[in-house]
Amino acid sequence: MTHSDPYINRSADWSKPTDLGGGSAFSPAEDRLKMAASLKCFLRSGKNAVSALRRREFHRSAPAAVQMTVRDALNQAMDEELERDERVFLMGEEVAQYDGAYKVSRGLWKKYGDKRIIDTPITEMGFAGIAVGAAMAGLRPICEFMTFNFSMQAIDQVINSAAKTYYMSAGLQPVPIVFRGPNGASAGVAAQHSQCFAAWYAHCPGLKVVSPWNSEDAKGLLKSAIRDDNPVVFLENELMYGVPFEMSEESQSKDFTVPIGKAKVERQGNHVTVVSHSRYVSHCLDAAAVLAKEGIECEVVNLRTIRPMDVESIETSVMKTNHLVTVEGGWPQFGVGAEICARIMEGPAFNYLDSPVTRVTGVDIPMPYAKILEDHSLPQIKDIIFSIKKTLNV
Repeated sequence: MTHSDPYINRSADWSKPTDLGGGSAFSPAEDRLKMAASLKCFLRSGKNAVSALRRREFHRSAPAAVQMTVRDALNQAMDEELERDERVFLMGEEVAQYDGAYKVSRGLWKKYGDKRIIDTPITEMGFAGIAVGAAMAGLRPICEFMTFNFSMQAIDQVINSAAKTYYMSAGLQPVPIVFRGPNGASAGVAAQHSQCFAAWYAHCPGLKVVSPWNSEDAKGLLKSAIRDDNPVVFLENELMYGVPFEMSEESQSKDFTVPIGKAKVERQGNHVTVVSHSRYVSHCLDAAAVLAKEGIECEVVNLRTIRPMDVESIETSVMKTNHLVTVEGGWPQFGVGAEICARIMEGPAFNYLDSPVTRVTGVDIPMPYAKILEDHSLPQIKDIIFSIKKTLNV
């Protein structure tokens, strides 16, 4: 740049505005007046100006996905339904002042008090009977079993009083009740506390049986169960309580529900259909991720509801993949997988199978206490991978 450059004027009086581009120049006072006028226009235009500014942003990060544990999703579902309907109440052992044995009912007693959140003695048949009677009288109880293994103490109330009354009264006496609590094997609690009751209760007409996997399942299905006019057995899993899952924006709404009786395809694939429920959906997805590296694409179906079972979704998937593997933590004989096998054999999807259906189940023994024996008694990811390869003859 030379001294003759028109933009440099060493002799200029810098206290005066200089016209650099042939346009008009303003004094500081005039500048302030113009800024004030611009601000007035901005304030008058309100939302339009704000939206215009937003449109001019170069980049905005997507909002971080909300994560929620299964425990908190269940807690939120009960909280929202207790608030929505004054007929809803929760009763069970340690659900109130102790916030629940697994902290699923944390904070509810402080919010709703003794009339809505009720601690009971250790007598499952007693408080299950009280809950069934309350449902018959027009309330909507949530009856928590500390574990479904203890529901055997109350099975007469669940089956004979709750499940059969609507039919026996010719539809005059509904029993809108939810029996909920952890189901299936936990860790190190041996034979009397490690049973899966999915097949037990799904055997009985009059009950709806639900088995959620992730946080959206837990929240949406529990809200649907509480609103349902039929008795619902809601099978949770203790080992899933602390597991966080992403929650969609839709699932964070108070109106969010998941329909009972509808399965969900958690992973698309075209080589083999893998059907599971509850905790073992995670195992199936992990197995599918391993097999994908070997070129095997698994379609993973999360049952979500055991009764009524969404056979149509399973059939649709089997017609696409031509192979079927079922995975569950319960015993093999007369189990959920056995029912799926029978329904597929009796239906249109049978003719699409290129190989026999394979079942992956818990071992047909009472649960051992020792850790290594317990691990060998339940389906592991390697067992699922082995069964899928066997089905595909790989």
